Amino acid sequence: MQLRCRPPSLRRRTGAHRVSGILRKAAVAVEQVVPPKGRFALVAELAVEGVPVKQACLTLGVSRSGFYDARIRPPSARAIRQAWLTDQITAIHHASRQTYGSPRVRAELVQAQGVVVSRKTVAVLMQRAGLAGLPLRRRAKRVPASATVTDLVKRNFHRDQPKQLWVTDITEHPTREGKLYCCVVLDTYSRRVVGWAIDSRQRADLATSALGMAIDSRGAAGQIPDGIIHADHGTQFTSWTFTERARRAGLLPSLGTVGDPYDNAVAESFWARMQTELLDRQRWRTRVELANAIFEYIEGFYNRRRRHSALDHMSPIQFETTHSPNPISSPASP
Repeated sequence: MQLRCRPPSLRRRTGAHRVSGILRKAAVAVEQVVPPKGRFALVAELAVEGVPVKQACLTLGVSRSGFYDARIRPPSARAIRQAWLTDQITAIHHASRQTYGSPRVRAELVQAQGVVVSRKTVAVLMQRAGLAGLPLRRRAKRVPASATVTDLVKRNFHRDQPKQLWVTDITEHPTREGKLYCCVVLDTYSRRVVGWAIDSRQRADLATSALGMAIDSRGAAGQIPDGIIHADHGTQFTSWTFTERARRAGLLPSLGTVGDPYDNAVAESFWARMQTELLDRQRWRTRVELANAIFEYIEGFYNRRRRHSALDHMSPIQFETTHSPNPISSPASP
């Protein structure tokens, strides 16, 4: 039996052709995101892998003389600044729990560090560094047929002062031990969580505890005169204990339309953020583990450090400190 083998020259040409094809495909993708000067680093990497410099330069669309000059040329001021900005952006992205996109990263650079930089530059550097913000998950939207007569908000959540309008809602999340329920009270003026409570059961005292924390931390002598507490028609918010606690503090209870998330949009938006930035990012073993994480998220990150586009990219506490004549202290944990 006679074996047929390709001549060595043909094998070499076939191998070179294969390498060239791979390089051409890579060059198409590289040219979309990497500037010409940035491709010199790719040429150097390919040279280490055994690809001839001439072939790599030709495929990536750069000159050999430019490649060799770049190896001995000191980095430009622009390259040094971009490298420094990338380090700062990476640190900010890490401190945000890997949740910030380019708008909030830029706000942190401009407002907190005084760095003059455009959003486009931040976006490009984040893309090159492989950094991205978390997309916001939206809940399913259900639009009911009729409205309730006790709605005092009418979807107008804007307020000029704190303690004029609070919204409250409950969410649940599973752990290996079972579900954990969390109720929050937010001040729509600054989007700040002013009260919250956690329990293994979804009862009226869960909502009442969160409301009580908000009243104790924000009210003078436990009173919030002419303020509104807005919720949905859950039994926790229509219960006698919750309603009576609100009335004793001078709050006016308000209920949105049945099953309509738009009528409690601020609270729904908060849950969407927390779902994306905390709850769905890992599996939770115990209720205690999840409760501790929620505490750290609300008090350590959301109220103090998370920047909101609705607040000129300030955190809730920073917004209150900047705009309120008498800033209100942080609530204590329940």
